[in-house]
Amino acid sequence: MRITLSIAGAVSCRTRQDAPVNAPADPTATLPDGRALAYREFGDAAGRPIVNCHGGLVCGLDVAGFDDAARAAGLRIVSPDRPGLGGSDPAPGRTTGDWADDVAGLLDALGIDRAAVLGWSMGGQYALACAARIPDRVTHTVVVAGALPLDDDVTFAALNAMDRRLTKLSANHPHVARDVFRTLGEVARRAPNVWAHLTERGAVPDEAAALDALPDPGIAHAAAAALEHGDGMVEEYRAWVRPWGFAPEDITGSVVIWQGGADELVPPAWGTQLADRIPGARLQARPDAGHFVAYTHTDDVLHDLAG
Repeated sequence: MRITLSIAGAVSCRTRQDAPVNAPADPTATLPDGRALAYREFGDAAGRPIVNCHGGLVCGLDVAGFDDAARAAGLRIVSPDRPGLGGSDPAPGRTTGDWADDVAGLLDALGIDRAAVLGWSMGGQYALACAARIPDRVTHTVVVAGALPLDDDVTFAALNAMDRRLTKLSANHPHVARDVFRTLGEVARRAPNVWAHLTERGAVPDEAAALDALPDPGIAHAAAAALEHGDGMVEEYRAWVRPWGFAPEDITGSVVIWQGGADELVPPAWGTQLADRIPGARLQARPDAGHFVAYTHTDDVLHDLAG
């Protein structure tokens, strides 16, 4: 997501249409350590389960647009918010690998034995954490435009400029970063049309059209819910550059990596490198696709999750 517009100008946009603010609270699962993990479900309530690991600057609402396709495919998408985001309690100092324990707790709370796992963008590494840490609970893993481990300077330097700035700000000036994220949340809430436009600027034409056609709640609402408090997103950006606690080479099972060749947020070469490092992983390369390839290839992504 490329934010290049003046924040003040975005918030004061006279054509804004406020995103929902008083929607019913999402259900929560109580994890073994007592924290609450908020989630919502899409698709077929009786279908084969999928856990979604949402992308950056959004919450688990990022797959709301998959609802109809998942229902048609007989799939049940359970989409939680990571700690500190949306309705989920914070977990200061968390690592990528810790997410697997949260997912296991969520599955236990919902009475689900095994599930496929989807991770998109910043969520890719969290999906891989499940594949590495709880392989007996994971049937298939799909990563869309995921990142390599970012705890080394060379890899981090290849990341897009916006995410580098937000990561450094979160690490070095967390109080400033909190205010930045809160302000971005106000843009998403009070001017969802502006937020959608900014998001589409980083998409290839087909993906921009797909983003524009998303049913409510759209991508702006997913951002508004995630950015409301600010502190949770600060920890999100601090966590994603910490050591994962596992290596891609540790992962077993069925893994598919989706990567667009025109992705402006994640270096396209990372998809190939990630697939090469995970034993037996399959690469779904789409040379003309961008970062939002899952919105134009939803049925295919869901097919890979169904196995």
